[in-house]
Amino acid sequence: MRIATWNVNSLRQRLDHLARFVAAREPDLICLQETKVDDSLFPGQELAALGYPHQQRRGQKSYNGVAILSKQPFRAVDHRVWCERDDKRHVSVVTDGDLEVHCFYVPSGGPIPDPERNPRFAHKLRFLEEMASWSGVEAKGRKCLILGDLNVAPLETDVWNHKKQLRSVGHTPGESERIAALLEAGHLTDLGRHFVPSSEHLFTWWGYRFPQSYERNYGWRLDHALASESALSAVTSLEVFKETRTWERPSDHVPVILQLG
Repeated sequence: MRIATWNVNSLRQRLDHLARFVAAREPDLICLQETKVDDSLFPGQELAALGYPHQQRRGQKSYNGVAILSKQPFRAVDHRVWCERDDKRHVSVVTDGDLEVHCFYVPSGGPIPDPERNPRFAHKLRFLEEMASWSGVEAKGRKCLILGDLNVAPLETDVWNHKKQLRSVGHTPGESERIAALLEAGHLTDLGRHFVPSSEHLFTWWGYRFPQSYERNYGWRLDHALASESALSAVTSLEVFKETRTWERPSDHVPVILQLG
């Protein structure tokens, strides 16, 4: 089984890119973030034509939105509202193999890394704390994968310049500590660093602000795959599919692909 996660940064704008990615890697299940489309306008027929008739989605116009697409039926579907805000940041499914797959889009947190001055950053920290509490109850002891854009690059080698980015939202010590708490609470393994040593740079996002960010490899690792103890042995490899960042009008994120079995 092959599972991918990708922040597409507007699903309808990237349908051609999604089709191209599907042709290249043929994932069985895809988690999407920042779909930016209300459920009433979700391109379900187009996605079914790509080979994914089974769809679980929660979206809204212009912002946020998550979806899980699958070639095979789901045994169950669910979602959770976080921080008392129904802003479409989580969906989950259970596959026929009793694997829980959770798709998350964590708040970006805005530009100022101060929860007193920036309510968006306070929301992000609270969201991560709530995820840790949830994982200690719901993920620990269950066969599950947590996938998506967590909007945190927790390790020094998860950004292109640790000293320069240390005070930037997404790489502050407080955010990194909360990711560590999430892993500890749920007994989760960070699959990116399970397969790629933490001594090596590993990136999944290259921003738009600097046009040459990808060419110069000014990247961050914001997109993650986490596995519970009982799911870890099923995952045999992880790939960051960088090619999509070179396509015309790309998402600033690239897919992360897991191979199971």
